[in-house]
Amino acid sequence: MLAKVYSAAVLGIDAVEVEIEVNGGHGMSKIVIVGLPDTAVKESQDRVTTALANSGFNRPFGRTTINLAPADIRKEGPGFDLPIALGMIAATEEGANSSLPLQEIESSCFIGELALDGALRPVKGALAVALEARRRGRVRIFVPEANAREASVVEGLQTIAVGSLSETVEILRGRAMPRISRCEPGELLTALGHHEADFSEVRGQPSAKRAIEIAVAGGHNLLMIGPPGSGKSMLARRIPSIIPPMTIDEALEVTKIHSVCGLLDPGVSLVSTRPFRAPHHTISDVGLLGGSANPSPGEVSLSHHGVLFLDELPEFRRATLEVMRQPLEDGRVTISRASGTMTFPAEFMLVAAMNPCPCGYFGQAKRQCRCSSAQIARYRQRISGPLLDRIDIHIEVPPVEIRELQSDRPEETSAEICERVFAARQRQQMRFSNTRGRSSRTRCNARMTPRQIRESCILSNRSAELLRNAMLEMNLSARAYDRILKVARTIADLAEEDQITDDHLFEAIQFRQLDRKNWV
Repeated sequence: MLAKVYSAAVLGIDAVEVEIEVNGGHGMSKIVIVGLPDTAVKESQDRVTTALANSGFNRPFGRTTINLAPADIRKEGPGFDLPIALGMIAATEEGANSSLPLQEIESSCFIGELALDGALRPVKGALAVALEARRRGRVRIFVPEANAREASVVEGLQTIAVGSLSETVEILRGRAMPRISRCEPGELLTALGHHEADFSEVRGQPSAKRAIEIAVAGGHNLLMIGPPGSGKSMLARRIPSIIPPMTIDEALEVTKIHSVCGLLDPGVSLVSTRPFRAPHHTISDVGLLGGSANPSPGEVSLSHHGVLFLDELPEFRRATLEVMRQPLEDGRVTISRASGTMTFPAEFMLVAAMNPCPCGYFGQAKRQCRCSSAQIARYRQRISGPLLDRIDIHIEVPPVEIRELQSDRPEETSAEICERVFAARQRQQMRFSNTRGRSSRTRCNARMTPRQIRESCILSNRSAELLRNAMLEMNLSARAYDRILKVARTIADLAEEDQITDDHLFEAIQFRQLDRKNWV
């Protein structure tokens, strides 16, 4: 008998529906799996047959052919165990006698890895599979208990948590009540969107806090330069606390990426706070950008809608840093391999930190620098000019004075800063919605297109002359010119002003003091 069961294969961060056809009862006793299965899928025949026996089910007699369609898409992982097992049960003589309702099976989607005793283990990418099942018009999705909350955030699809193969069959036969998992994404975002780190814990550093507020308000990339212990990492780790909360669509995108990578904690249904990723400087190109033989997301995609923090920036391999040029410009990563081409989202805010020299104390009055001018030059040249061009704001973070550390003066909280940032972001969204030919991808000033820059960053004659002189004196590039305008536009938005003034432009130019001419 021929039985059909539906599941899905994860490709990149999305899923593609897979129709599992099981045909049994012909020829010698053998199981054959076709349709580009990987090793984990091929091994499923041993897991499935043992789980069937230990759960009290018979496998089809004779030669059993299992086809995973479409055949031109590679199938990976153990998530096909459950649907293959159900197909084998339905393809037996018992299934032909309608002990398993085939109509119920064909209107549902199934994923899950089987243990040898028939228990179900969690799999990666349950959210992506649930989204694909809804798109394909499936009514229900059966998932392992550990994946139930994750899949249940998809509205319009009934999510049923199951703990074993036997329970799944009993539910399909109508002999057991299904455990339906429900989750409201909006309520989760409100209940879980909390940050433990707060800017009120940072003493002093008013200029750094001002620069960070501007960077977050416009989604600009930021480079902090200062001696060891000045608080660069402490400041960076509090940046997500002043970024406006994620929308439901953003949270679903972030959760899907983390789910595919297997980074969701058990029982977690939604990533409710902005991602903060801080990879070590020994990371490889593939680890940062994504890739491998079958492309998977890297750190730049795991930072989507959040912050990518690169501490000790010059310690990263230069070739590794250079691969970030495309995502910094386009907000996405395209990876081509023999197995295919994948595009991953990568709209993140880059925050980098570094010392001014190898020893860390160049320019400090209280500590003597031990580095030669040649060592300092080599250290700084590890960061290329093109990469530096793509970082909008460069700031110096000086050491914190002891009187500031011991001060009882209350510092501004993250909530207070976030209010101003949120108001500035709202101004940007209103402006973009009224801009001719606006891009649907534009969420903040840092993502403005050239046309939007011309329409939103209009300068007076005096301001234009000021910017022209700065470009010539600092030997800045055309890219730096656009980024100065974007930062100035953000400063004006924070000040609730429609036009960019000389003061806004002055402050934006000051954030490029470490660029090009003065850098090397």
